[in-house]
Amino acid sequence: MYEERSSRLTGAVVWHITPDDIAPDGAAGRPVLPDGCMDLLWNEGRLLVAGPDTRAYTSHGPARRWAGLRFRPGTAPAFFGVPAHELRDQRVELADLWSATQVRRLAARVDAAADPVTALEDIALERAADLAAPERWVTRLVEALEAGRPVAATADELGIGARQLHRRSRNAFGYGPKTLARVLRLQRALRLARSGVPLAETAIRAGYADQPHLSRDVRELAGMPLGRLLGGG
Repeated sequence: MYEERSSRLTGAVVWHITPDDIAPDGAAGRPVLPDGCMDLLWNEGRLLVAGPDTRAYTSHGPARRWAGLRFRPGTAPAFFGVPAHELRDQRVELADLWSATQVRRLAARVDAAADPVTALEDIALERAADLAAPERWVTRLVEALEAGRPVAATADELGIGARQLHRRSRNAFGYGPKTLARVLRLQRALRLARSGVPLAETAIRAGYADQPHLSRDVRELAGMPLGRLLGGG
């Protein structure tokens, strides 16, 4: 089963998966869709980092427990100390980014905790306390694109040139602002559809030209038809 809640870390979400959410063939029952985020992961003794995705990710392997902390878009690179584009579409060991001794100590701490989710959250809060707040442009860009604002208009409002915004966005989000806008538009559409809004209306309200445009984007980003993604087979 998959469950999530808002984290005590501002803008973040904590979540966990128990083995009954693993399909019989060993694949996780929930594909991870692109969302502009990066995650700190715990998997029974291992600490990993999920980089920003540009396509759906499905894990394979034996059924195990997972816990994670999903950072708000643009905030994880400062936490992990690496530009987001270096981890795009990857799952890497945290020890590849931090010292092995530190990671062993942190992994043992999570392993020993009654609740791995809370332990991960505590670790994130402790480290975040020593970090500066996200740059204002990051927050403003995410807010504007989540609301469906055009990239060009948002760049003008931020006073950042197109090339500079693309370079900054690759470091903060793993890809340029147009890809980020597309990913956030997909998430916006899924929220609408799952709340019961008809698909034709969902497409328009989310910023697509029409329902076929929405369907094409879902196939490209999620790797499956819209109906299947929404649970309709």
